[in-house]
Amino acid sequence: MKVTSLSKTVALLVLLLATLTTLALGQGNRGGSGGTRLGFYRSTCPRVESIVQSAVRSAVRANPTIAPGLLRMFFHDCFTGGRSWQVRLGRRDGLVSQASDTANLPAFNDPMSVQISKFADKGLNTQDLVTLVGGHTIGTSACALFSYRLYNFNNTNGPDPEINPTFLPQLRALCPNGGDALRRVALDTGSANSFGNSFYENLRNGRGVIESDAKLWSDRRTRRFVQRYLGGGRQTGSRFNAEFGRAMVKMGNIEVKTGTQGEIRRVCTVTN
Repeated sequence: MKVTSLSKTVALLVLLLATLTTLALGQGNRGGSGGTRLGFYRSTCPRVESIVQSAVRSAVRANPTIAPGLLRMFFHDCFTGGRSWQVRLGRRDGLVSQASDTANLPAFNDPMSVQISKFADKGLNTQDLVTLVGGHTIGTSACALFSYRLYNFNNTNGPDPEINPTFLPQLRALCPNGGDALRRVALDTGSANSFGNSFYENLRNGRGVIESDAKLWSDRRTRRFVQRYLGGGRQTGSRFNAEFGRAMVKMGNIEVKTGTQGEIRRVCTVTN
């Protein structure tokens, strides 16, 4: 179900982002090895969730576009080493930071078999893939990552046939051939600031912006999961919200490091 009011969107994103940011902060004050768990800071900082939520609420009100970046940051962190969900805390940062680890990340032009394989390597199934990519409902992409689909797809000197012909002129106007490669374009056309299942409607209608997203509809292995999230009814929207939360919790438990296996970094981008 699409949230059309910006105020409602902000309220929803606060719930979403507060938990994400709590994960970023929650690298562990206690060195147990039992993995992540709910209420990790109950004794040491019992109000941490509300404190983080308040900070994120202020940030989102000032700039709602931070939402996609936080989602992407969480996704990248898990792969390299709508709604709210209960976040299990206690995850620490890895002791090694290698640029080569980014090869594990799904790419914008990966064939579906490669996407499925990369997710499977992390213990995530095909439904998880389709659900997590739904986070693109509030995301954007640079023209550089998809303009080849508009003008010279697979060296054909023509557009990707999977793009709806009525959508192609709109994308070309936003990303003219030889234009600004860094210009940002919404991945969920018409709903860039609303967290909901409209992203999947766009995929069905040939309005997927990046190639890997479009393949979710064209590939039979993923289409059936996309179909689960189609429709404007309350039940369909609630299904996506619930499944998105479940998949985020599952992804948050990928290769968890606790105790001496990891560290609390002084600077997030480098090891201590």
